Amino acid sequence: MSEESVLNAEAVKVIVFQHGDKEYALPVQEVKSIEKVQHITRVPGTAAFVKGVINLRGVVTPIIDLRTRFNLDEEEFTESTRMIIAFSNEEEVGLIVDAANDVLDIKKEWFGPQPEVVGTIEADFIQGIAKLDKRLLILLNLENILNPEDLKDNQGKS
Repeated sequence: MSEESVLNAEAVKVIVFQHGDKEYALPVQEVKSIEKVQHITRVPGTAAFVKGVINLRGVVTPIIDLRTRFNLDEEEFTESTRMIIAFSNEEEVGLIVDAANDVLDIKKEWFGPQPEVVGTIEADFIQGIAKLDKRLLILLNLENILNPEDLKDNQGKS
C-alpha cells in the first residue's frame, strides 16, 4: 500500500513495535510475520545497519537493525527482541525491533502529518504520527527505510 493510500484510508490496521520509549507502526499489509531472533550471517560490503541474512523457511532474508538505521544506541538482544518480516517492492526483509506490542486499527482522523524535525535522520522514514489517548505512534515509511542506495557500504569509497 502506498504512503498516500495508507493515510487516506478510513482506518489502517498496524503492527505496533517499540524501540526504547518510542512506539512505531507498520501497516499490517507490509508485514508477513513476527519471528524470534535467530542466527544472522554477516554479509561483507553492506551498510552497518544491515546485520546480515537469515534462512527463513528456505528464503534468504536480509536483516536490518532499526536501532542502527535510526542512529540509536545499539542494545543487546533480549527475550522480547523480535524480527518483523516485512516486504516492500516485492523484497522481503527482517527488521530487528526491541519488542512487538500490538495490532491496532488506527482511524484516519487520528493521523497527523510528518513532523518537521530538523536534523533528525528518522524524519525521512516517517509517514505520519497517530495520536491515541496518551500514546504517539510513529508510522514508518518502509520504502525509504529500505532505500537501495543506502544498503551498500559506502565507507572508504570515493
